[in-house]
Amino acid sequence: MAEHAYAQQIRRYFEACNEGDYDKLMSCFTPDAVHYFPAGLPDVPWRGADTIARKWVWCVENLGSQWTIEKILVSHDSNEAVIEWTHWKSKLGTALRGDEWYVFDEASGLIREIRAYYASPADKEVAINELVDFDYPARGYHLGPRAR
Repeated sequence: MAEHAYAQQIRRYFEACNEGDYDKLMSCFTPDAVHYFPAGLPDVPWRGADTIARKWVWCVENLGSQWTIEKILVSHDSNEAVIEWTHWKSKLGTALRGDEWYVFDEASGLIREIRAYYASPADKEVAINELVDFDYPARGYHLGPRAR
């Protein structure tokens, strides 16, 4: 069975993030896309494809950011999908797990909106921000970033 076009677009977006590829990131979004985040980060939400692309390139260059997709679910009756991810920040020696809801432009298939939800508050005292007592290894989750 072929992977749904929205799942393919999400994978392409994460590939562009991991590569720190501005142009590829731009090509994943509608020009007016919005990326929402929980409170605590500066300058959120990120509005516009250009802002989103520049911010992720900055994270790759300055934090050593790499992302892995753990799960993708695509709605059968709307232009939405949800994923579970891990954000590895190698230069800081930390990671954060969370979910994101995606809304796609039906005509173009591009990402119009992302709403990020973290598995836990971003606690600077722990190496990996994740759910307490959840057996990540037994469930097949990534335990480190993929090699570039």
